[in-house]
Amino acid sequence: MTHRQPAIAPSEITPRAVFEQRRALLRQAGLLGAGMATGGLLLPGTARANLAPRPSALSTTEARTPHKDVTTYNNFYEFGTGKDDPAERAGTLKPRPWTVMVEGECAKPRRWDVDELLKLAALEERVYRMRCVEGWSMVIPWVGYPLSELIRRAEPTAKARYVEFTTLLDPKQMPGQRAAVLEWPYVEGLRMDEAMHPLAILCLGLYGELLPNQNGAPVRMVVPWKYGFKSAKSIVRIRFTEAEPRTAWNKAIPGEYGFYSNVNPNVDHPRWSQRRERRIGEFGKRDTLMFNGYAEQVASLYAGMDLRKFF
Repeated sequence: MTHRQPAIAPSEITPRAVFEQRRALLRQAGLLGAGMATGGLLLPGTARANLAPRPSALSTTEARTPHKDVTTYNNFYEFGTGKDDPAERAGTLKPRPWTVMVEGECAKPRRWDVDELLKLAALEERVYRMRCVEGWSMVIPWVGYPLSELIRRAEPTAKARYVEFTTLLDPKQMPGQRAAVLEWPYVEGLRMDEAMHPLAILCLGLYGELLPNQNGAPVRMVVPWKYGFKSAKSIVRIRFTEAEPRTAWNKAIPGEYGFYSNVNPNVDHPRWSQRRERRIGEFGKRDTLMFNGYAEQVASLYAGMDLRKFF
């Protein structure tokens, strides 16, 4: 594949059509009024006391990025390279029906319906710092539960050293896949101990609601100590592998995007510094923290590793 550097247009246009039509989209998906299928998510018109996810002790106390910014300023190349493209174009995605196949080096492979995933474990609100490799960051109240809950049920074998995540491949639903920006479908991966870490969550919502299409509906990963592109969106397959997965950005530009992709301000991207970041909604910049501020929790995963070589 020819290596190319995608043109990124960091527009901050904030159309709200997709967000404001959420109720209609949910009704089409058969979710309104189906309280049991939501597994604790707050849907429009339902009782908050019964459906709100429980708060998590792992959440940051930093101010949350406004819902409008979280849902209109996105990287989701399956819908275009502009920051406003996902919110404008993701209405073509159909998050129901949806299944996720769990397979590979495991004793119990299984195809999960997304509504089964919603009920698999108690849903929590995890307020996480999220950092983009381009230098911007947000604080987002995700809704989900540890990925380890799903992994344990699959019973990985001794050969399972990595977990690979694959996004839906369907150019009709994801028109950005018609462009050769990346090799489709989008593939990401984690080492098994990373995937089992309590901070790594299988995410099904944000701000107490089901995930909007532009944020990776209906199911995505969230790995807060890594750059945002490691958190695969609109997942259709989770596979346990013995070999390190060949991930989308590493295949496209291997000199710029390594497999680990941990937030490390001491290692510059070849085209810009990673030492500072701009929190969306703020005018100035702030220092970027090692492992995005989660060093106390995750640094032990990389003890003895050269984080300049394994970037």
